[in-house]
Amino acid sequence: MVWSSKANIPTNTTHAVLLDDGNLVLRSTSTTNASSTILWQSFDHPTDTVLQGGKIGWNNATGVNRRLVSRKNTVDQAPGMYSFELLGHNGPTSMVSTFNSSNPYWSSGDWNGRYFSNIPETVGQTWLSLNFTSNEQEKYIEYAIADPTVLSRTILDVSGQLKALVWFEGSRDWQTIFTAPKSQCDVYAFCGPFTVCNDITFPSCTCMKGFSVQSPEDWELDDRTGGCVRNTPLLCNSNKTAAGTADKFYPMTSVQLPDKAQSIGAATSADECAAACLSSCSCTAYSYGEGGCSVWHDKLLNVRQQGNGVLYLRLSAKEVLESRRNNRWGVILGASIGASTAALGLIFLLMIWIRKGKRYNLTMDNVQGGMGIIAFRYVDLQHATKNFSEKLGAGSFGSVFKGSLSDSTIIAVKRLDGARQGEKQFRAEVSSIGIIQHVNLVKLIGFCCEGDRRLLVYEHMPKSSLDAHLFPSSGAVLSWTIRYQIALGVARGLAYLHSSCRDCIIHCDIKPENILLDSSFTPKVADFGMAKFLGRDFSHVVTTMRGTIGYLAPEWISGTAITSKVDVYSYGMVLLEIISGSRNSSKQSSRDGVHEACFPVQVARNLLNRDIDSLVDANLHGEVKLEQVERVCKVACWCIQDNEFDRPTMSEVLQFLEGLSEVETPPMPRLLHTLAGGLDSKIM
Repeated sequence: MVWSSKANIPTNTTHAVLLDDGNLVLRSTSTTNASSTILWQSFDHPTDTVLQGGKIGWNNATGVNRRLVSRKNTVDQAPGMYSFELLGHNGPTSMVSTFNSSNPYWSSGDWNGRYFSNIPETVGQTWLSLNFTSNEQEKYIEYAIADPTVLSRTILDVSGQLKALVWFEGSRDWQTIFTAPKSQCDVYAFCGPFTVCNDITFPSCTCMKGFSVQSPEDWELDDRTGGCVRNTPLLCNSNKTAAGTADKFYPMTSVQLPDKAQSIGAATSADECAAACLSSCSCTAYSYGEGGCSVWHDKLLNVRQQGNGVLYLRLSAKEVLESRRNNRWGVILGASIGASTAALGLIFLLMIWIRKGKRYNLTMDNVQGGMGIIAFRYVDLQHATKNFSEKLGAGSFGSVFKGSLSDSTIIAVKRLDGARQGEKQFRAEVSSIGIIQHVNLVKLIGFCCEGDRRLLVYEHMPKSSLDAHLFPSSGAVLSWTIRYQIALGVARGLAYLHSSCRDCIIHCDIKPENILLDSSFTPKVADFGMAKFLGRDFSHVVTTMRGTIGYLAPEWISGTAITSKVDVYSYGMVLLEIISGSRNSSKQSSRDGVHEACFPVQVARNLLNRDIDSLVDANLHGEVKLEQVERVCKVACWCIQDNEFDRPTMSEVLQFLEGLSEVETPPMPRLLHTLAGGLDSKIM
């Protein structure tokens, strides 16, 4: 016997059916209504995968707790170390990912009646939704996709990340559209003991100094929970060993310190802290700083690069001496190479000095003086950003930090995470925005490409991004005049990308977060990491799914080739958010209080009823030009048509918004028509 459902079957009149939704059902045929007598179903035992229609949660009547458990590795289907389940039998309900059933590392936040507090972006999506049900018999979550032709699945990966995947026929592959947590290094013990996790490099996991991978075979199959093991055992009893042979400490700088530290209050100096660690055979590391002395015993877990701490790793004297010897030979070799190339370097610099007539400094004058994009050294950007200490924000591919050049010019430095995807974004941004200039496109000042490090340097936008002003929890509200100018500016930038460059550049991720604002609220389209080039001799390009849920055009979801009209669709969704001052996904009740719909449906319905003023952000207190509002609503409805051929080009959008062309009555988009419950297909 290899496998059994282990179902308690009271009758022999049973049969198994594989349903269209992927659920394998064992049911009795002894009654006329066979579907109501399910004896066992695979959806009650989801292993590491849940399909649409499957539930995560528990059934109080049967005692079944449906949860996801990762597999051991990419080949072995045995249960792994990570689990994902619904918590909150008797209190607030949340979804939690856990390592070894005892160490939670990600939570959705509590359910507040509409969405889970840490993932508000899942509420009210037009094609993807997360639903929560709670009654006396059951409490569970399930996801749903409006388009029945889209194949999807959600898995708890071997890596411990929860991933939502969609199948795209065009690329014949599964594409990830959502991960939790977003950062791989946030997964508890992902790399295993005695490792360092780094979100920027690939692979993410490396062994600490003096350690080697415990099982290379498991690492090849993406199971790194075994971590690393010592190359040389510790001598431990340092007081009884000869001088120079006792265990020593190796400093690991700029790291996030491990979990489960033990504080040693009696140690008031670094030397005393080190001595306290050496006095215990199980102590493996210490750290001394403003918080005093901390030591760690046995395995070190969750050490992460890009931190501010210094960890002193306990190693055998042999390992430390070999490290110093290697460093000494490295210095000698480096000095030899440096001496042999110094003359060439001086000659090269002299030629540059003669040619340019001035010494090179990291200032904006060099950029504006015609030198183009600067190739920065990593150490220069470290200094400019004060070791990446002031974080401005984070996106899907990396984090952005504030910095200052030597002439006090403020810059924004994007540090790309993950070598594979980061490399793609790096090339896309440099090859697109790096070769063009426009007042409504963010300016790329330079880049850094050293080893696995990929960084991009932009002009700093003091007013942050559009979403910070459209959806603020508090603070000033953008006036309608500024909103309209932002809509015009973004349209100009996109029209330039689509029509005025040598190749048509498709941005692929237009959303408020990627529209930056300068000190005078001039909008600048940013984040070209997903940009796609379309030669003038071609009308379509095949690409994997990109962009952000809620701004995705229907043709992407179906997996067909795309055009610049995907940007038009996303722009239309942004226009609607500029009008309302809230996310399109935010549900709003209709006047009769019966029907709830997302904002695009409200716009279609109110255009039909000629009720425009109720669509405008209430925070504006009616201080708008209704003629402009109606024009923007019509343009937005044209932009979000299901069929790309029905959408205008961005050049036409610009003419509409500038009042150079009249906007005709837009037809109701098919998806909106469905959501609106069968309104007339034409907006009167």
